[in-house]
Order: sequence, then C-alpha cells, then structure tokens
Amino acid sequence: MLIRKNVEGKIASSEITPRESFLNRRNFLTGAMALGVGALALKQVPGLLHPEAVHADQKLDTVPSKYSATDTQTPFAKATTYNNFYEFGTDKSDPAKNAHTLHTRPWTVQVSGLVKKPQTIDIDTILHYRPLESRVYRHRCVEAWSMVIPWDGYPLSEFISAMEPLPSAKYVQFLSDSDKKDMPDKPFGFDWPYSEGLRMDEAMNPLCLLTFGCYGEVLPNQNGAPIRVVSPWKYGFKNAKSIVKVIFTDKQPKTLWNNMMSDTYGFYSNVNPNVSNTPWSQAHERRIDSSPFPKTIPTQIFNGYGDQVASLYSGMDLKKYY
Repeated sequence: MLIRKNVEGKIASSEITPRESFLNRRNFLTGAMALGVGALALKQVPGLLHPEAVHADQKLDTVPSKYSATDTQTPFAKATTYNNFYEFGTDKSDPAKNAHTLHTRPWTVQVSGLVKKPQTIDIDTILHYRPLESRVYRHRCVEAWSMVIPWDGYPLSEFISAMEPLPSAKYVQFLSDSDKKDMPDKPFGFDWPYSEGLRMDEAMNPLCLLTFGCYGEVLPNQNGAPIRVVSPWKYGFKNAKSIVKVIFTDKQPKTLWNNMMSDTYGFYSNVNPNVSNTPWSQAHERRIDSSPFPKTIPTQIFNGYGDQVASLYSGMDLKKYY
C-alpha cells in the first residue's frame, strides 16, 4: 500500500516563479509590437502568442530539490501554449486549444508485466505517495527548441521500487491514454496509444521524475495531465504523458516514434549535438524565454546533465545507439 508521508518545510508553490506578467496575451503582444518585432517573433516560433492555456489552477505543496537548474525559466504562458501532444493535434498551439476534452478524474494507472503484484492504482494514491519536489529542468525538443520548466513530482525510482519489479525486468514501458472520449480527434497515421519506454537503470536514475505538476500547479492537460514522466537528458518525445499503463518487461519495448521512423527517432534519444538524424540540426537550440526572440545557444551533450547520467552509457557508441 502506498502511504502519504508528511514533510516539514514546505514552500509556497506560488513562490516557485513569477508569471503573472506573462499571462496577459494582449500586454505581451503590445510589448512585442512596440519593439517592431511581433511579426518576426511569430515567424520564428509559431504559436507562442496563442491565448493563455487551459489549466486546473490548483496549487500544489512542494519541497525544494537539489536537482534544479539555475537557468532563466520559460514563462508559464509559453510553456503551456507551445506544446507537442499529437493526440490533440500536430500544431504546437493545438494542445492548448483542444486538450480541454481530457478528463483527469477518475484516473487509474495499471501496472503489469514482470512485477510481484500486478495492480491498478488510483492517481491520487500515486500522487500522495510522498511529498512533491519542485525541480527546474532544462527541456530539449528534437525540433531544436528548448524551455526551462519547474516540474513538480518525485523520483520515478520510488514508484518503481514500490511496485516491486522482478529481477528479470530490464525495461519499463509507458502507455498513454487513447480513449476516444478524452481524445476524440486524434490524427490518423499514428499507432495509438502513444508508447514510450526506458531502460530500467535510466528509469531508476534520480533525475527521472514522475511528474504531477508544473509551476506549482497541477499539470495542465496540454502538458500531460494528470501524470507524466520527465527525463531531462533526453529529447522531449521520450517523456510519456497522460500515462494509463506501466509495463515491466525483459525486452526493449516498441515505442511510437522509433517504430514509425527509426532512422530519425532512436530508442535512447539522449540529447546529443553530434547526432543529427532528424531534419533539424541538433548542434544548437532556440531557448524560449520571456524575449520575443528565441535565443540560439549551443546544445550540450545529455542536455547538460552529463555528470548525473553519462555513466549509464559507458562504452556505448552514442551515434549508433542514438
């Protein structure tokens, strides 16, 4: 049974990052146009000026974490209106417009495969397993843009340990919601449900976060509510959203993008400036912040988290196992 533990020293989630000045789309547009750059900003990163996102606006209690980047954070309004969530549309602005159809309660997660006790667990039991940490992570997308987002969750390793996987379990697979009631207009041509997976030692790394919120609030639907994974040293598509199934297996699981385009989307998909199998060069990234101009910066190997994760791939050819 998962039991909630109380921890003293909670910080007010509203203190995580100031965002009020970014929630007013008209003010943002006015400021950009005053600089004479509004049209150019839209051209560079389409969708950034979409109206503010639909979100639950429910505050979360969090505790500080040592796993936080010091980079300038991406404003809430941009992080919640410029998203990849293909179940709600393939344009970056589609999830914020369409994800209101996602019903996050009731919600259960089915755990199966190579575990001692396969079970189905209510989301609120998982959510209250232990206090949530606030972690500021760099988030790198394969399309060569990046954000810095404060995520709220706890280590995926703690959930995995509670599930008691068998020693034969070498991988963990995540399946996302695909219910037509929640996602009535999924685009054709994709092998739904969305599937992603991690090698077990990757999933057990302390950086890998089982995530329930961002910016001190419960996850907005378009950001993967009510439960998702964040592995910040990998490209964003590796981070399964709206998870309904967790499967432990001894074989590398099939994943949606790797299955569709294996030459472009590798199973590991660690951020690597030296591997450019996609149409976009990975040597640089556009950092989305409060400026109307996304800043171009060099991409770091493992997204800058090499000290914590490089040992996982010791001896591996990172160009072959991309």
